[in-house]
Amino acid sequence: QNSPLEETVQIDKSVLMVIAPKDFRDEEFKEPYDLFTNSGIKVIVASIDTVPAKGMLGMTVKPDILIDQVRPDSFDALIIIGGTGCQVLWDNTTLHKIVQNFNDTKKTIAAICIAPVVLARAGILKNIKATVYPTSKNDIEKCGASYTGSDVEISGNIITGSNPKASKDFATTILNTLKQ
Repeated sequence: QNSPLEETVQIDKSVLMVIAPKDFRDEEFKEPYDLFTNSGIKVIVASIDTVPAKGMLGMTVKPDILIDQVRPDSFDALIIIGGTGCQVLWDNTTLHKIVQNFNDTKKTIAAICIAPVVLARAGILKNIKATVYPTSKNDIEKCGASYTGSDVEISGNIITGSNPKASKDFATTILNTLKQ
């Protein structure tokens, strides 16, 4: 007896993943990246340098483009990956403009670990429920965010994740919004 093949639904979307040039958090990148590419989503990786980026646990990722080259209208979602190296992105004005553009057009914006600080400093977390790695709680609250401490927080078009252990839930939550 033939059993119907399980159908894998391919999602025709484009996602921009932003990583620090060094010390991004490996699983925070790998979990969403693998889930997206396996679902047919086109993933473009951006950073402030195009030399291979090094993860905290040794992973190497070659960015496709510089943050300066990003055209927000080419993407359906923006994901900023955490890790200790992410602090170099916190005050990147070009990245702030990209975040604001995605927010103005109500596209999915996601950040995990200490990366939600980028969203806060870009001014999009004012009066928004968000989570972040506990050491950066004050950084997002200073910008008007309402810290929840959850592993993953969804607030409108904004998804925040708190730590590397939340990577899988974070990735799945983003994927579910892209399916809509």
